[in-house]
Amino acid sequence: MKIVFATQNENKVAEIQHLMPAGIEVMSLKTIGCADDIPETADTLEGNALIKARYVAEKFGVNCFADDTGLEIAALSGKPGVLSARYAGEDKRADANMNRVLTEMKNASDRKAQFRTVIAAIIECKEMLFEGIVTGSITEEKSGEKGFGYDPVFLPDGCTQTFAEMDLNEKNKISHRGKAVAKLIEWLKLRST
Repeated sequence: MKIVFATQNENKVAEIQHLMPAGIEVMSLKTIGCADDIPETADTLEGNALIKARYVAEKFGVNCFADDTGLEIAALSGKPGVLSARYAGEDKRADANMNRVLTEMKNASDRKAQFRTVIAAIIECKEMLFEGIVTGSITEEKSGEKGFGYDPVFLPDGCTQTFAEMDLNEKNKISHRGKAVAKLIEWLKLRST
């Protein structure tokens, strides 16, 4: 089975390709010749994932899936949430986003947070949503060089390393995206049997 991951983020494509079993080939938007910047105008993760998946399915006529992920911080009333990628501006700079979070969290005693990913899949015109959540806390400073986005400031519960300090295998075992993708894979397997 071939399926398009509706993202321009090559880091996300690498993570997903690493998780997929044999027999499921993940293609990027670049692979199908899509350089479009698909707008994310919904006010929920679910809505944004559906916008992207529907856009690709309708325009290119392919089986596809899209995700949207948000970092939800208790002390910030769930922010940055759906605005995670653009929290410090439309240029989507991860370092600026992390700096804003660390500044806003400077005096916070409650550092609880969660990463939440929602995947919208459209396979043979059938739509499905899959969610993955990982709980943790926001560190007081950045730590680690791996990963992307807010990984250097997110410490998953029960761990001694931030996502940015973990290798891809370690991160995928517990991550929000890994959990959502596992649900997607199970659904794809059921459809192919």
